[in-house]
Amino acid sequence: MSGLTHFDASGNAHMVDVSDKPETARVATAEGWVKMERETFEIIIEGRAAKGDVIGIARLAGIMGAKKTPDLIPLCHPLPVSKVSVDLRPDPSLPGLRIEATVKTTGRTGVEMEALTAVSTAALTVYDMAKAVDRGMQIGGMRVILKDGGKSGLYEAS
Repeated sequence: MSGLTHFDASGNAHMVDVSDKPETARVATAEGWVKMERETFEIIIEGRAAKGDVIGIARLAGIMGAKKTPDLIPLCHPLPVSKVSVDLRPDPSLPGLRIEATVKTTGRTGVEMEALTAVSTAALTVYDMAKAVDRGMQIGGMRVILKDGGKSGLYEAS
């Protein structure tokens, strides 16, 4: 399985051995969005959701999700996450919320999965908190937009 690091020579899944890699500063940023009906958007940004502060709770859920990534993704290494920030911005053109998460650590492997998990957990929380008024919400656009640190260096999405 050439190029896929989570498979051994026989094609069996395994956790990548990073013990010989040097510890370096690592950072990753991911983004995504939740599209919704205009009425749902207005309920959220005006703070009228029955379950409370959708944006604040989704931000907290995203932070918690990043910290739980190795519990959710089978071959992720547990990392000493040193910073997680999650930003949810209202975007009337969707209408909906744009989500961006940045995760930092000093370690032997990157934090792309933690950033993606933060975005997805925040998006799922928005859905959960607003589904009573809008079951047709869409979650999408999740991708890594920045990764830095380690042997492969800087990656920025175009």
